[in-house]
Amino acid sequence: MRVGLGALGAWIVTGARARAGRFALREPSLALSVAAAIALALGAGEIALKYVKVQPAEWLFPDEEPRRQPDARLGWTFVPSRSGHKTIGGRDIAYTFDQHGYRVRSLDEPVDPGRPAILFTGESVMVGEGLSWQESVPARVGAALGIPSANLAVHGYSTDQAYLRLEAELPRFRKPLAVVALFMTGLFGRNFDRDRPHLLHGLAWEAARPRSRLTSLAQVFVPFRSDGAIETNTAITREVLGATAALARAHGALPIILVPQFGHDDERDQELRHRILDGNGLTYAFVEIDPTWRIPWDRHPDARAARAMADAVVQVVQAAWRAEGTSAGQFSQATGAETSAGRRPPAERE
Repeated sequence: MRVGLGALGAWIVTGARARAGRFALREPSLALSVAAAIALALGAGEIALKYVKVQPAEWLFPDEEPRRQPDARLGWTFVPSRSGHKTIGGRDIAYTFDQHGYRVRSLDEPVDPGRPAILFTGESVMVGEGLSWQESVPARVGAALGIPSANLAVHGYSTDQAYLRLEAELPRFRKPLAVVALFMTGLFGRNFDRDRPHLLHGLAWEAARPRSRLTSLAQVFVPFRSDGAIETNTAITREVLGATAALARAHGALPIILVPQFGHDDERDQELRHRILDGNGLTYAFVEIDPTWRIPWDRHPDARAARAMADAVVQVVQAAWRAEGTSAGQFSQATGAETSAGRRPPAERE
């Protein structure tokens, strides 16, 4: 990409500019017409896109399964109390959501907020895009631990949207045992979007900022970010994940950040991950996944990858139980600290 853009820039500077200059001198009226046509095309494109109501980049197709609906505070949520189907990787996948918009096995098996549960928040990876309900990470963790799971994740969510969703839904649950949030360096770019409701420093909520539709589409293909924007959103993401953990602890739940990585990450991703997660009092489960474990013709994790992620979460929860000397039936309150085993240092235990 860099070599291609560099070559294009060199060609524009050395060749195209000279040709354009000669063309303008030779055919001034035609050159003016071309310039006017470009300006009018940009204006017409902007007007046309306003009428087709382009959504934020992560929600380009509102009629695609699983269906989404607008939400004033979150941007969008899943349409509740419905089931839809989508063919992915040659398989027919059923997406079923209960009255709260949580993904469930069937409409006859809604999540019961009155029972102990492990809550999961995030985006399509946590929802289980391209996977059956029983293959998804939340369902696998629930089955392995013998505890109901509540899948609060929504397609296309950024880190701050996932936090806002958790903040709204967590009070429903009488006995949340753990909260599992998702962080992937590959999805960090979503945290820059401002054409959706978002959080600023101090967790201050801000409504979506209208912007040029053409600019929005251009950023999908050329996602350039300035150093200042990267620094700002690194700090906000770190703050949001810290608030996610604090919110879970305030409700007596063990906070876990699930951090999957397809293949070996490069130095840039490692630096970003450490800057956001380390030294923040977070329990996180880092999982390096075979890069081939993806759904055919799709970049989402397949069932093998989901199993690896679920196993990592189960290990952290079980380590916390061992540290507290409790079992699944007794585990009603836990806090986390930054250790590879997902347990608190002895000095911090009650």
